[in-house]
Amino acid sequence: MTELGVTAQPPVTAAPVLEARGLTMHFPVHQGRRAARGRRRERGADGRAGGGSVVHALEDVSIALPRARVTAVVGESGSGKSTLARVLARLLPPTAGELLLDGRQLPASGGRRAYTRQVQLVLQDPFSSLNPVHDVRYHLARPLRIHGLGENASLDEAITSLLERVSLTPADQFVGKYPHELSGGQRQRVAIARALAVRPKVLLADEPVSMLDVSIRLGLLNLLNDLREREGIAILYITHDIASARYLADTIAVMYAGQVVESGPAQQVTDEPAHPYTQLLLSAAPDPERAGPPVLAASGSPPSLVSPPPGCRFHPRCPHAMAICADRAPRDFDVAPGHAAACWLHAKDLDAAQARPIARPPAGQPDSARRSAPEPGEESR
Repeated sequence: MTELGVTAQPPVTAAPVLEARGLTMHFPVHQGRRAARGRRRERGADGRAGGGSVVHALEDVSIALPRARVTAVVGESGSGKSTLARVLARLLPPTAGELLLDGRQLPASGGRRAYTRQVQLVLQDPFSSLNPVHDVRYHLARPLRIHGLGENASLDEAITSLLERVSLTPADQFVGKYPHELSGGQRQRVAIARALAVRPKVLLADEPVSMLDVSIRLGLLNLLNDLREREGIAILYITHDIASARYLADTIAVMYAGQVVESGPAQQVTDEPAHPYTQLLLSAAPDPERAGPPVLAASGSPPSLVSPPPGCRFHPRCPHAMAICADRAPRDFDVAPGHAAACWLHAKDLDAAQARPIARPPAGQPDSARRSAPEPGEESR
């Protein structure tokens, strides 16, 4: 992998600005009328319907966002990254778990406006997140008015300051423009300026550069880094690009199938990945110094989150899967100070039966055809 610059890590505060503990998010699967009638017939004594399937979008996810640090959440599509951002923004109520802001637990409901004053979300597509019939001035003035942060006399000064903070200068050239008159990078800067209007402590950036041309992504990443360094904002950076996460973030959390499988300092996670899925992401990352095609560390596709596999959710794709991986979900194992991986490869007390490798299916057969490799002498039985 190409060597990239790594940001200097500022000191960690005693308590994170925003913390999630044990977040779980399940979405009900909506089926046809016939299935709905069948579920009604299966109602139990408590009146609740039985037999309904759910999508296990998040399972027991914990993450902390300290002040003046960037925490990256990395994973492929469908791993639960955007769901996590929406739960942290309180757009979705979690099925289980809790959120803490400045060390205080938040109530299950209520206080949303005060919360959004401190925690803001920047969406992936700036064109769809901006109203096409309103100009830049409207988009920046609206949050100032809603939260009582600007009177008419000082509104223009506040808007000019916001545009300058996101490097849209001179401001008078942008304030009267509509979204379709801006480039993709300029639209995303307006979206970030709108989030900064309420002076938040936390910025949740959900793949903020994935919709932009490669040539202008670095400018947006440097803008986020400047906000972290100048204003001390805690930033959650969600991406599928582990190379950009290494460039920007202080800490990386790797998600797979709704679970965090590895977390730790950005440089350590990318230089010494401890989970086979992290190794897969790194092997698939573009590298201009690589002469041939990438040699992937695993094969297959993500599992169904309606019926996820038992044990470790990555074991059907893992080249190092053992018998215990298909039976029990791994806990977090500390592989270095501040660096943890949820993988049985780091367990020290497995017996021979638990550590027995799982046989891979022949080429062309589905991963479900895997079985545990036989014990010596078992082939003739």
